[in-house]
Amino acid sequence: MRHAPALFRTLPLALLALCACTPGGDRQSATSETAAPAEAATVASGHAFNDAIDAGDFAEHVQQLASDAFGGRGPGTPGEDKTVDYLKAQFARIGLQPGNGGDWFQTVPMVETTADEATALNLTVAGAPQVLKFGSDMVVGTRTGQAQVSIKDSPLVFVGYGVDAPEQQWNDYAGIDVKGKTVVMLVNDPGFHANDARLFDGKRMTYYGRWTYKFEEAARKGAAAALIIHDTEGASYGWDVVRNSWSGPQYDLPAKDDPAPRVPAQGWITGEAASALFKAAGQDLAKLRSAANKRGFKPVPLDATLSMELASRSVEKSSRNVIGLLPGSETPDEAIVYMAHWDHLGTHEGEAGDNIYNGAVDNATGVAAILELAEAFRKSKTPPKRSILFLAVTLEESGLLGSKYYVAHPVVPLDKTVAVINLDALAPVGKARDITVVGQGSSELESVLETVLDSQQRKAVGETNTAAGYYFRSDHFNFAKAGVPALYVDSGTDLLEGGQAAGDAAGKDYTDNRYHKPGDQYDAATWRLDGIVQDVETVYAVGDVLVNGDAWPNWNAGNPFKAARDKQRPAAPASP
Repeated sequence: MRHAPALFRTLPLALLALCACTPGGDRQSATSETAAPAEAATVASGHAFNDAIDAGDFAEHVQQLASDAFGGRGPGTPGEDKTVDYLKAQFARIGLQPGNGGDWFQTVPMVETTADEATALNLTVAGAPQVLKFGSDMVVGTRTGQAQVSIKDSPLVFVGYGVDAPEQQWNDYAGIDVKGKTVVMLVNDPGFHANDARLFDGKRMTYYGRWTYKFEEAARKGAAAALIIHDTEGASYGWDVVRNSWSGPQYDLPAKDDPAPRVPAQGWITGEAASALFKAAGQDLAKLRSAANKRGFKPVPLDATLSMELASRSVEKSSRNVIGLLPGSETPDEAIVYMAHWDHLGTHEGEAGDNIYNGAVDNATGVAAILELAEAFRKSKTPPKRSILFLAVTLEESGLLGSKYYVAHPVVPLDKTVAVINLDALAPVGKARDITVVGQGSSELESVLETVLDSQQRKAVGETNTAAGYYFRSDHFNFAKAGVPALYVDSGTDLLEGGQAAGDAAGKDYTDNRYHKPGDQYDAATWRLDGIVQDVETVYAVGDVLVNGDAWPNWNAGNPFKAARDKQRPAAPASP
């Protein structure tokens, strides 16, 4: 274990001792084997809930949220109504207070846009026509809210990774004006494909590697359209995930609530389609990829133009964050936040076979976890000194929009928000010798976590697939950008049964066969929940230290988000 920063070395020993207990410490055991269900309650299903973090209770929540009746929990659908009503009922049953000024909900305005999947990309390459079809060759859409986007004879330009990063001495747009043009770019960062630790963060994705950044930068440069070339290794998921995620309704905050620039048309093309396009244009994609991995790369115009008529159905709607509050007994104006996103991909009408994307792991597990945490904290014999906000956000699958809206309109001011603990996609694969900290090394919250793990004879490890950019793909990221220290933990991979090999195999199996697919369903026969229960107990103990102390964790020195936190909470002046 690393030495705790001075901030946490000053915590009272009695408070740190709580970490050596099960959640709740000596106030009350939070494991189902020892806790008396004195205040067990029932819901419509007839399930009796225990006061403690309990595998049976967890499974009940997941089964409800990931059932076909909830329709894949699509925002703006009847599945949303069922989901938020369920969460409201559970928060009320547990005994929380409405968390948004007397309301359980925070309304999140959104624009729902559904592209016509008959849309084709009509290319003229070296004078010859070429057509890319929606789904099989490409996916495309607009986030502008426009019903019709017309692009005529837009010249194509290969812009490497589509990155303009002065601090990295890197500009893929150097020397060219792309206004009105279609930029074609690679996914991830240069260091990943070059396997060069000297470029960006090497194999570890930076925010420049995320597709969200690439489209925003293309918009800032004035491009008419932007296309990312898919490769499974660089994206960390296959083309089927891209196709499933970009088909059907897509959601955005209205422009008045999110002033980020938006390119008129954006999408992805398959690696195969890109290779054929570049070859027809007299270029070698493999050679250009190699050239793009070096500083000083200059964009390459292609002998090709793009025309497209993109028709979309656009409707202004709203979705809801669900917020429950457990007020603090001594400093109720200060709070920690436990957070999970409730939304998933909904039901894909017209899709053959099973077309309900139930999202059991992603993210009924995280929502079930914050419900279990709320139950355990609320039923504790001693109320927490600081407040706890239990935040179930919407529109994570659409670009972290629910959490983005919350951060812009926080219930608890950000300078009074002690920390955020995010739970997203917990793996039902059994106990592990470790727990994964996504973005390990970011903040002082990890010192508290390590103390808890020491008492469990476990350890914290970083994510194994750093190239996937998971740190930028879940809701804590919006809090982090605003300066609030955020801890994003995931299930461990060194399993008690089967070790690291078994954990890696389980992760690959999920990514290949269930992630963003209809197969992400609850399975009582195969799910092992004891590991999830232990992980939820772990984050309970971390929160217990934070809400019953007076420490204000910060980001570690050198972290890009530390400046925002320092501005929110300036350090006290040194004693004379």
